[in-house]
Amino acid sequence: MEKWSLMTVTVLLALTVRWTVSLGSYSGAGKPPMYGDYEAQRHWQEVTYNLPIRQWYFNTSDNNLLYWGLDYPPLTAYHSFLCAYIAKLINPDWIALHTSRGYESQPHKLFMRTTVFVADLLVYIPAVILYCFSLKETSTKKKASICCVALCILLYPGLILIDHGHFQYPLSLGFALWGVLCLSYDWDLLGSVAFCLALNYKQMELYHSLPFFCYLLGKCFKKGLKGKGLVLLTKIAGTVVVAFGVCWLPFCTDMAQIMQVLRRLFPIDRGLFEACMFSSPPPRLANIWCTLSVLIKIKTIVSPQTQLKLSFAVTFLSLLPTCIKLTVQPSLRGFKFALVSCALSFFLFSFQVHEKSILLVSVPVCLIINEIPFMATWFLLVSTFSMLPLLLKDGLLLPYAVTMLAFLSVCTASFSIFEKTSAEDLQLKPFSLSLKGYVSWFKSFPKIVRSLFLLSVTLMGVLSLASAAVPPPQRLPDLFPLSVSVISCLHFLLFLVYFNVVILWDSKNTRSQKKIS
Repeated sequence: MEKWSLMTVTVLLALTVRWTVSLGSYSGAGKPPMYGDYEAQRHWQEVTYNLPIRQWYFNTSDNNLLYWGLDYPPLTAYHSFLCAYIAKLINPDWIALHTSRGYESQPHKLFMRTTVFVADLLVYIPAVILYCFSLKETSTKKKASICCVALCILLYPGLILIDHGHFQYPLSLGFALWGVLCLSYDWDLLGSVAFCLALNYKQMELYHSLPFFCYLLGKCFKKGLKGKGLVLLTKIAGTVVVAFGVCWLPFCTDMAQIMQVLRRLFPIDRGLFEACMFSSPPPRLANIWCTLSVLIKIKTIVSPQTQLKLSFAVTFLSLLPTCIKLTVQPSLRGFKFALVSCALSFFLFSFQVHEKSILLVSVPVCLIINEIPFMATWFLLVSTFSMLPLLLKDGLLLPYAVTMLAFLSVCTASFSIFEKTSAEDLQLKPFSLSLKGYVSWFKSFPKIVRSLFLLSVTLMGVLSLASAAVPPPQRLPDLFPLSVSVISCLHFLLFLVYFNVVILWDSKNTRSQKKIS
């Protein structure tokens, strides 16, 4: 009972923070003609409720795809329809065809915020709580630590600010978390279903697809592809086919429907980095292509098809070692670290990335915060900082500052992160031993890491204040958002190297994978 009481307090605190943030501004508030993501979600409710399914993804007189056309998989559309059905019962004006464009009112804002709150409460938060309990801590002290892990995950500022400030639903990440939770209990079929739901809610869940695939394939290999492994592989394949078939069933009436949905989900012709613009609005994406484009105008000198091939090749090569290691030595620990590494590779190098996609890296990092609290805390702070230009645009400076400070304070108090900077604490001991003659350098490693962390946090604090309060030079109007993007990108590249080193030199994976076989 004690652990449930502590967890109840933790959840209530997390919900209070979320609701407080939701009382503020949202994406595109009072900014016609396109408004923002809030209006996009409202418009999808309008479209899905008033138009037949066969028109949801097609450009028609009643569905102008240039005005927030639906570009997410079917599960997002079904969710929009469900929200629209409830909205219709409360106030039909909220989703009236054509006339509801740009609709803004306090009652409607309350309704929309509540839909996010409910989605969080029903899908994401339960997955976090059950995941923390799955860590299998037993003593009274460790029961408290479970609640600390849950509190740190639930207070991660990036997700709170985007979901309850900017405006976004946490369902795809929630379903992915359920998938991780199921796999941790060896419920491979349920885990496959959960991840299929995540992928059919947002196609960006492809960031996590390779770790799921490689981990399950590796388990099948270990069981033997001529025996139990083949049976498991067949069951998983059948489960995935059935799950996708159910989600896509209404669109399977003809091939034209399927192809149109796919074109909407993967608009290759938009170019390498649609969300990263170097005129107006200013650059705000912390991936490698946007950072390089400050010096080399990639979109100008390279054709879209070449951009696609280039980004695919670099992304594939960057995540290949991790995927091979996970397939050959499948372990739950390796799987969670692979989710981080692969998602970060996708964010840094893949085609058409949005700044909010860093959340696909951050949530897996939350899952390993109890294993590497110092580095996880550092990464989660940087990931939120990388979205600063977007958050400032939405008027979320105060929530950003408060949640960042609160998160850092909770992590510091819960894990004593400044005492967890040795090579062993950072999971780098196997790597340090492999350096042989250079091991002595690691004696000063904790001090160096702490100094770099303090320098990083100070730099983020100064840039945050400057971005909010200091007018940029007239000759360099994009100085601050560009600085945020470049600094964040450099951090992410170093984190990618770090996570890959941990994965490739991890001897624990070799031991724990014996349990699977």
